[in-house]
Amino acid sequence: MNKKTFNNPLIEQRADPWIYRHTDGFYYFTASVPEYDRIELRRASSLEGLAEAEPAIVWRKYETGPLSANIWAPEIHFNAGKWYIYFAAARTTETNDGLFDHRMFALENASENPLEGEWTEKGQVKSAWESFCLDATTFEHKGKLYYVWAQKDPEIEGNSNLYISEMSNPWTLTGKQTMISQPEYDWEIIGFRVNEGPAVLKRNGRIFISFSASATDFNYCLGLLWADENADLLEASSWTKLPEPVFRTNEAHSQYGPGHNSFTVDEDGSDVLVYHARSYKEITGDPLYDPNRHTRVKIFGWTEDGLPEFGEPQPDTESGR
Repeated sequence: MNKKTFNNPLIEQRADPWIYRHTDGFYYFTASVPEYDRIELRRASSLEGLAEAEPAIVWRKYETGPLSANIWAPEIHFNAGKWYIYFAAARTTETNDGLFDHRMFALENASENPLEGEWTEKGQVKSAWESFCLDATTFEHKGKLYYVWAQKDPEIEGNSNLYISEMSNPWTLTGKQTMISQPEYDWEIIGFRVNEGPAVLKRNGRIFISFSASATDFNYCLGLLWADENADLLEASSWTKLPEPVFRTNEAHSQYGPGHNSFTVDEDGSDVLVYHARSYKEITGDPLYDPNRHTRVKIFGWTEDGLPEFGEPQPDTESGR
């Protein structure tokens, strides 16, 4: 395995990190900000350069309505020749009963550099139910664009399951919407029954989907699904879930609640796991409002069986930012 290490945290107080390396050679970064009130983008020619890159604010929440609270987990994708940001947003009400009533939304930008030009709202990405949903991601496979997200099915106990659908365009779902995972193991149901934050990785003849499970404190961890690349991805039976988490708290390294990851590659082409974690266990108040989920990055390798091997979250480096 590549022994290269990074200074961690890479970027402080940025949760749900998403890093995408485009064909232009630049890395693009976005994440949840502690205020949950805006979407930022950074751009750099190297992974570590993102730490010092100047953030551009590309969108701000509204004062009222369905896009006015808890702007969560933006991701930037390049689909059908344009840039898209997918994110979840809730609504502010007089009684605050809508603060966790999230829906999924899309922004579009036709500029070559997404930190420039205009981001236009494409509206809500609607699924089969009008219920709590978040953490959308997209990927292309065999000429089709797929959407994977987390949502509450009103008929199923728990907080969120994972679903997949094809898209007719980068902001519209089409055809069947299939549940591919729901919380079932002990490590998926601590505090909350949660599967969320899917991220897609295509390697070794398979399509892998990592996801996060349980409450967002030290119990937060990563699980893994996979399907054969030639399988029908819209059939639930095509997906296998590993029975144990693949990345979790390491108290010896003072790394707590690693999760909500994305994947990229470094400048040498090595696979990189991007994730957030805290450096302490005890949290005062609601973990969602503790700002110190920092973005971290880590080289990972592969097992002889062709599965990703994430190892353990590494301790913060003395020279880390």
